Amino acid sequence: MKDEESGNRLGAYLRARRELVSPAQAGLPPGGNRRVPGLRREEVALLAGISPDYYLRLERGRDKNPSPQVLESLARVLRLDDIERTYLLGLAAARPRAPRRRRPEQVPARVHELLAHLQIPAFVEGRAFDVLAANSMAVALSPRLTPGQNRLRSLLLDPEEQAFHQDWTKATADFVAALRTTIGDDTDDPRFVELVGELALSSQRFRTLWARHDVRSLDGGTTTVHHPVVGELRLHRDKLPVEDVILVVYYPDRNSDSDEKLRLLAALTQTDAPGGAEPAPGGSPGAERRVPPRPEG
Repeated sequence: MKDEESGNRLGAYLRARRELVSPAQAGLPPGGNRRVPGLRREEVALLAGISPDYYLRLERGRDKNPSPQVLESLARVLRLDDIERTYLLGLAAARPRAPRRRRPEQVPARVHELLAHLQIPAFVEGRAFDVLAANSMAVALSPRLTPGQNRLRSLLLDPEEQAFHQDWTKATADFVAALRTTIGDDTDDPRFVELVGELALSSQRFRTLWARHDVRSLDGGTTTVHHPVVGELRLHRDKLPVEDVILVVYYPDRNSDSDEKLRLLAALTQTDAPGGAEPAPGGSPGAERRVPPRPEG
């Protein structure tokens, strides 16, 4: 993380992605006695049509203004998809700026009302995956969706959340890549600094994924989870921006086995307590209840 801490985010990204491309993927013979994973610097330069010295300057942060043509060539060599390519172009376009003062993340009153009326799991999250508000169905689906929790911290450090996800490996990769995408050039945002620092100390899985510099959007999709009471659920996920926060809803296919199980969960939830939307203490992630992280097993 040294290059990122020193402000050389472009160089850190190029090196991380270079190490993930094999010679075979790039159309090169594997050769012997390779001391680095992935491609060598000179191989990237050759394939991109630039000089090895110029590429070295890019990786070391001595040249931070490559042309769009150079970046496009590097994106091709590094096998970047559209999201990764856009991220690379954004790194090169970034300019030093005064730190931004973001408003505290607040859930609009009408969204609390909406959460209370929804009969499917629904909650509101902030930019760093802090749970800001949730209805009773969301908490019944997973206690880690209680307001004040952080979804990424739970996913990485809570054994119950790890068992909850059918494909925990993919879920962690998606979440960490989405966090890096969301951070963008907000590297000095206190909430991001706090969360990344905490997870870097607590989770080897996070350190491994963060070093890859993957970027990805985490919007709609379908996931399978294992609920301790009703069993396996296959649920669709949609994320809807509302002002400065995100409304997240989970729902099954109509008349499916998961639909029946979710109805059963709703009935059990209504038996235990009336439905409603629970706000986070203080209404912002800064006021969330902290749970000491448990080391990974």
